[in-house]
Amino acid sequence: MDWSPFLLSLRVTAVATGFIVVVGLALALLLARGRFPGRSLLEAVVMLPLVLPPTVVGYYLLRVLGSGGPFADQLSLNMVFTWAAAVVASFVMGLPLMVQSSRAAISNVDPTLESAARTLGSSELGVFFRVTLPLARRGVLAGVVLGAARAFGEFGATLMVAGNIPGRTQTLPLIIYDAVQRRDYAQANRFVLLMTALSLISLWGVRRLASSR
Repeated sequence: MDWSPFLLSLRVTAVATGFIVVVGLALALLLARGRFPGRSLLEAVVMLPLVLPPTVVGYYLLRVLGSGGPFADQLSLNMVFTWAAAVVASFVMGLPLMVQSSRAAISNVDPTLESAARTLGSSELGVFFRVTLPLARRGVLAGVVLGAARAFGEFGATLMVAGNIPGRTQTLPLIIYDAVQRRDYAQANRFVLLMTALSLISLWGVRRLASSR
């Protein structure tokens, strides 16, 4: 049994999750505490991948990173149809779940506690890491798990921007699709059960976080 798609999926998910955590926390804090023109528009843009078909998101990424796109430098052109493009697709698709969960958790933190920390001399960064993040940790962790799970299961956007190249960009969802196309249902069943088990464990973990006191 070839485990390379599974290992590639883990690699893509690990890198994408790192970006999801950093960017997602920044956006969640901005949307939860910031008051500025265009806030609703920014929130809508961040959440857009939740409602758009993944192939549409993948097409946008292909246009942005591919030839003729606004960021079509040598780095982005070399990224298309590589595992790095799969990371970008997984990051974009997983980010809204991280932002949504983290923003809700941060919004529930009492602002007076943050203000008290500021009066005691804490910087904004210190307030976030010493007060806001510890109090919002359950929602943030749930967002990390959900974002990572979404990144791990990404299919449509990855297919559009990274392709389905065995040994290079063929992640677990893509090899399942490929196996069904070849009518290799034995291989498809193995990987489907693996993904189902991992997804179930992720959802169970989120549920445990939500119900813990």
